[in-house]
Amino acid sequence: MSIEGPFWRAIAVFRVASLVYAAALMAQHRGYEQPVLGWLVIGVMALWTAGATSAYSARSLRRWPLLAIDLLVTMACLLASPYVEGAGQGAAGTMPVPATWVAGPVLAWAVHGGRRLGAVAAAVVAAGDLWLRVRTEDAPILINGAVLLFLAGVVVGHVAQLARQAEERMQRAIEMEAAQRERERLARDIHDSVLQVLALVQRRGRQIGGEAAELGRLAGEQEAVLRQLVAPGSAPVPVGSADLRALLLPLSSPGVTVSTPATPMILPAPVAAGTAAAVRAALDNVRDHCGPGARAWVFAESSDGVITVTVRDEGPGIAEGRLAQAAAAGRLGVAQSIRGRIADLGGTVAFTSGAGEGTEVEIAVPVSGPVSGPDSGPAPASPQAEGGAGRRG
Repeated sequence: MSIEGPFWRAIAVFRVASLVYAAALMAQHRGYEQPVLGWLVIGVMALWTAGATSAYSARSLRRWPLLAIDLLVTMACLLASPYVEGAGQGAAGTMPVPATWVAGPVLAWAVHGGRRLGAVAAAVVAAGDLWLRVRTEDAPILINGAVLLFLAGVVVGHVAQLARQAEERMQRAIEMEAAQRERERLARDIHDSVLQVLALVQRRGRQIGGEAAELGRLAGEQEAVLRQLVAPGSAPVPVGSADLRALLLPLSSPGVTVSTPATPMILPAPVAAGTAAAVRAALDNVRDHCGPGARAWVFAESSDGVITVTVRDEGPGIAEGRLAQAAAAGRLGVAQSIRGRIADLGGTVAFTSGAGEGTEVEIAVPVSGPVSGPDSGPAPASPQAEGGAGRRG
């Protein structure tokens, strides 16, 4: 059941109570020269109270047509008051025929659209009430009713918004808890079946040797990836975002060590995907240029609104100027797969290398995502960055 339900029931109770109050005033004939016409207005109010209560109870009908009709009916009953009051209009102690019933649509608009729409409906009803008072000579102009209408619209609208936000958070928490329970169940099943088989294949492959050793190595890589996927502690992230750790940890293998913080590294989903793709491209370069047995390390950290991912290898390093030569020859692996991709995300890439010292690729992206604007763009590469990744071309 929606959390809005109690609000609409409270408004229905308010309408009924206000209708009874208006009927009691009419029964006392307080300043009403045309009681027959007044009872006719009360009858319209009663019919609309029943109709509105029934209509607002159906969630599919709580739309602008119903809200607009609600406000129009209320204004019609309010503006009929001068004809009921006659010469006694504006006299002390005489209220418009609908009395407090006019606050019904203000509350409905507030619950439906929040404090701003509640204030709009209050302004319309208050304007009608003030117009009735202004057009009557010698009638005191009181703004108490207008102030109360505005307060009701703003306060009720604000509370309704807070209630909806609380309901959404609670629903997300329930979904996250259910997802975590299902994840834990799957992790137990996978651990007792698939992971055990992959571990056995890896051990037997190493023992047999030859092609079986390669199959064992592949089984070991898949076992490491699967263990990361079902590892406990991962929690769902907000819609439109992604935890960079979840994209980097599957890159772990017997030849690649991935180290990430224990806490989530939340980024906009496109930024996280692009960063992970750049890291994969750097690891591909390690395999292509350093050989299948080369070791690589991936380190991720977050500081001061920037997430930095560093990829290091123990290869032969890069000769100075090799990157420029590769770009001139049309080999754009580093320029497009790594540097260009990260530049589009508002980040930077720096390469550090030396002959026989391996290579380090440092990728930095802002947590807030790409920065767009006339002055934005990729930062100019440092001389060290330009000369550092020749073999990555």
